[in-house]
Amino acid sequence: MEYKNEKQYRLPGYNYAQSGEYFITICTKDRRHLFGEIQQGTMQLSGAGLIAQTHLIEIPNQFNHVKLDEWVIMPNHVHMILIIDGRNMTVRCAINHVPTNQFHTKSGIPNNPMKLPQNTIGKMIRWYKGRVSYECRKQKIDFGWQARFHDHIIRNRRSLENIRQYIRDNPLKWQQDMFYIKTGS
Repeated sequence: MEYKNEKQYRLPGYNYAQSGEYFITICTKDRRHLFGEIQQGTMQLSGAGLIAQTHLIEIPNQFNHVKLDEWVIMPNHVHMILIIDGRNMTVRCAINHVPTNQFHTKSGIPNNPMKLPQNTIGKMIRWYKGRVSYECRKQKIDFGWQARFHDHIIRNRRSLENIRQYIRDNPLKWQQDMFYIKTGS
């Protein structure tokens, strides 16, 4: 099955498996408040929120060259900083980074997400979203993610510190957040 030839959202030619720091945001489908609610500046996790938290913390165990830095689960989205450290890769991880076939597209980015190289940011986020979706379905929680995710390659210490502070402050500033949607409750 060939993946749709849609607009590419990743930086063309950039290796998303290389060492670096990445700010990731993933939203729920239709930005529904599925992970809980903010009460007095503190996130109160729902069942889906607890599942999202459990599997978020599990990412470094699934991808041993990745560190989960600052993160927060909000009512309708998740923010995280993932740090890839290629020096901590096992031989198995290194072997999985060797391309066995080439994917040529106009942007230089593979169009088929099923053919992503091992341990890219895309593969990690697909694993995370899949685990959360699977566990929510098992518990009969009506749940869904938006189709894509937002990434930002963090290029310097100042940016890293600003993003960390943004993540820490996110619950306190929920009503000013770009993802805020007022609910009926």
